[in-house]
Amino acid sequence: MEPDLFTAAAEERQEKDPAGSPLAVRMRPRTLDEVVGQQHLLKPGSPLRRLVGEGAGGPAGPSSVILWGPPGTGKTTLAYVVSKATNKRFVELSAITAGVKEVRAVIDGARRATGGYGKETVLFLDEIHRFSKAQQDSLLPAVENRWVTLIAATTENPYFSVISPLLSRSLLLTLEPLTDDDVRGLLRRALSDERGLKDAVTLPEDTEDHFLRIAGGDARRALTALEAAAGAALDKGETEISLTTLEETVDRAAVKYDRDGDQHYDVASALIKSIRGSDVDAALHYLARMIEAGEDPRFIARRLMISASEDIGLADPNALPIAVAAAQAVAMIGFPEAALTLSHATIALALAPKSNAATTAIGAALDDVRKGLAGAVPPHLRDGHYKGAAKLGHAQGYVYPHDLAEGIAEQQYAPDDLKDREYYTPTRHGAEARYADAVEWTRTRLGRKRS
Repeated sequence: MEPDLFTAAAEERQEKDPAGSPLAVRMRPRTLDEVVGQQHLLKPGSPLRRLVGEGAGGPAGPSSVILWGPPGTGKTTLAYVVSKATNKRFVELSAITAGVKEVRAVIDGARRATGGYGKETVLFLDEIHRFSKAQQDSLLPAVENRWVTLIAATTENPYFSVISPLLSRSLLLTLEPLTDDDVRGLLRRALSDERGLKDAVTLPEDTEDHFLRIAGGDARRALTALEAAAGAALDKGETEISLTTLEETVDRAAVKYDRDGDQHYDVASALIKSIRGSDVDAALHYLARMIEAGEDPRFIARRLMISASEDIGLADPNALPIAVAAAQAVAMIGFPEAALTLSHATIALALAPKSNAATTAIGAALDDVRKGLAGAVPPHLRDGHYKGAAKLGHAQGYVYPHDLAEGIAEQQYAPDDLKDREYYTPTRHGAEARYADAVEWTRTRLGRKRS
């Protein structure tokens, strides 16, 4: 679907008189060198450099790419830069509104442009994860035959949301949340740039720090907040954006929290220790502080997954699946809705019965291995599938447990030096009580000497 005359006219007016556009739009980079962050994707010879003509064409031409990253990290910006910098024909579609019909129209137009006057086409497809399998299938011939160079953007894990054939025909580029230094540089550029606020207001250090907390690595959020706060300050006749003005504008109190310093680790530690101590209210308090401080929700989700195994384990076997599901949901939806998911998981983990038996078990096993207590694998457990294995005695005498009524064969599994070692000591907390019974029963059936 080509841009119509009205869209083209609107874009032309925006370029001639950008003052009416949002600050985030006005400050969009015009070249790859102006892009903030994502330097790992912008090295010489990178796919994005090649897309704008900084590289060879022909058989070594640029591949289609899938841009994966959280909101506000520059996926649309990178596509916009390509559209401005390249001499290729550029077409943009959104998976929210487009379907197979529109995709095929673009592909047909691309083939005509290539065959008719040698003009290559770049197709930017936003939110590709919203396309069904059939809709994504419609892109395959064009990508495979390079009728179009596809730039697809997604906030969801493409290994779950993009079909394998399309992934295999494209380069997957992962965008990272912007660092505080990235956002700080962006804010300062917007304050002084002719396209931005032209030094109409200044930003004291405490206010700038709060902007970074609000942004949470999202450039668009930072610039939107800056524009609103600058407008509020100028309306009051002030040329400095005070912390009070910013708080009034975004309706969000400044949380004293340094994401790169001691507070980051102290609050994260307090969250996990509150969960371990089963204090659900304290855990929710520390979770709220992390959310309000702009902590990366994926970091919080990772800590919850660790806690589920470290402090709960088999006392509640559902704890880890809940934490993993929360992490997946957080990666898909982001803030603000991710706060609900993180709350769900935090409450479940805090109120679950606790056991660190899985933690101490692997710790003890690792300690033995690091001390050199490994030993040879018993011959009857070795691989017997290759020619000559039987002559070596491999797999000889192995008893297949499924052939026995109880499903357990009395045979040695551990190396000789470790045959009587017991690493797992289950508690009687919650569901782990049944594992305690199972461990006792199986060790007896295996003929293990009791310690």
